[in-house]
Amino acid sequence: MGGAFEARGLGVSRGARSVLRDINLALAEGEVLCLLGANGAGKSSFLSALAGELSPQPSRRAGAAIRLNGRALAELDAAAQARARAVLPQRPGLGFDLTVEEVVGMGAYPFAELASREVDALARRALGLAGMAGYAQRRYLELSGGEQQRVQFARVLLQALAARDADPQARYILLDEPTSSLDPLHQQELLRAVGDVARAERIGALVILHDLNLAAAWADRIVLLAGGAVLACGAPAEVLTAEHIRRAYGVEAEILPHPRRPQRPLVVFA
Repeated sequence: MGGAFEARGLGVSRGARSVLRDINLALAEGEVLCLLGANGAGKSSFLSALAGELSPQPSRRAGAAIRLNGRALAELDAAAQARARAVLPQRPGLGFDLTVEEVVGMGAYPFAELASREVDALARRALGLAGMAGYAQRRYLELSGGEQQRVQFARVLLQALAARDADPQARYILLDEPTSSLDPLHQQELLRAVGDVARAERIGALVILHDLNLAAAWADRIVLLAGGAVLACGAPAEVLTAEHIRRAYGVEAEILPHPRRPQRPLVVFA
């Protein structure tokens, strides 16, 4: 079965301020969709709305809603949402002195039917995908910020992969700046893992990034937000144009073919 995570006519307000307006977007299974935009463009608010953490503002527009695999998100309880989508927030906080394996295992909480041996196997797989194999018994609080970020990514992967064989529906991961604490090598490895898992396991991945060239290299599609609305959406070469970058960020840029991947754009700032 296919599926999509859809926003139709989505608007979001924080207090008296409108931060998103009339967003129409669908994240498909197997797709890596990168969300770009300047600070304050509404990227994290959009992800929070999909995660059920922010309520969309009432709309008079017929059909305005967030739908998860055809069902209105508002009709799904927290447990049902957690079985279909996993979220990596921008600054995941954890103050408990747990092992890495225990932190990653938190991703299995929505799946009470799993035996402990299944959770352990999933944790090993997720840690391997996150480049953290061999860290299972390390103390989470003793890790560097970048290592903690990759552990949290492994937790999200475990949640997306748990009981996967028995679930015909698409699943989704929502990642808010997952590369922010990582060096260039681990940025590339994380985004490669996102793409590999998305395609292999029918998982739709929404990834917020600030680095335009990372998005150009790894996204199937890019959504560019400006002022709380969609400025452009499409393949990287369609979205990352000098005009779009000028309107979204207020800077001048030159767009060149990537020297190793000519079908992908390379953004050079003036």
